[in-house]
Amino acid sequence: MPGLLIAHGLYGSARNWGVISKRLSDSRQVVAADMRNHGSSPWFETHSYPDMAEDLAALLEELEGPFDVLGHSMGGKAAMVLALTRPDLVNRLIVADIAPVTYSHSQIQYIEAMKSVDLSRIESRSDVNAQLEGKVDNPALISFFTQSIDIKEKQWRLNLETLGAEMPKIMSFPDISGHYDGKVMFLTGAESDYVTREHRPKIKALFPKAQFVKIPDAGHWLHADRPRAFEAAIRTWLG
Repeated sequence: MPGLLIAHGLYGSARNWGVISKRLSDSRQVVAADMRNHGSSPWFETHSYPDMAEDLAALLEELEGPFDVLGHSMGGKAAMVLALTRPDLVNRLIVADIAPVTYSHSQIQYIEAMKSVDLSRIESRSDVNAQLEGKVDNPALISFFTQSIDIKEKQWRLNLETLGAEMPKIMSFPDISGHYDGKVMFLTGAESDYVTREHRPKIKALFPKAQFVKIPDAGHWLHADRPRAFEAAIRTWLG
């Protein structure tokens, strides 16, 4: 059975996927990667989808892929570019709550919020939480962001400068011709508006075998909102 590579979303890390990775590893090798400018991975001055797809391709070559590939949000776009440019490395593709389109909403306000944290004053995660309250609209996002801070070193594990500068690229999707002929599942949260019916022609043009599955009572962070339902959907489809 092929391994499974997981690519996280913006401001995330492999660590966010620890529980799901561990549970899915009962039957296969599961590798969750820290994307560039995130977690323990190197920092660069660029953060484009061709860059991220090349990073994933290099990792899969080391792992002697092809693997099944699961990507959420930003990681989903990187995984789509990987499948379109290096189909030899992607056995099947799961795209979690994102479409191959440019989005108009930006995530820049969260960069500003994280940059505003006075790192010299933090002794614990609750100190970070306290500073982010009132600046971040969603309490669940605050605890998610604080997972990317190194309390001991008093620094973010996110390259906030590059992520801010490259935000237009992160919100967009590169103009790629061709298509990926493997099996693809677009797994979305029923409460999320990131993947709509209007996106389907573009999806089908790039991924002719795309199938669409919705998880009830889940938003954009579907793996956090409904982890068991998310895991079950992955298992069933890959099975």
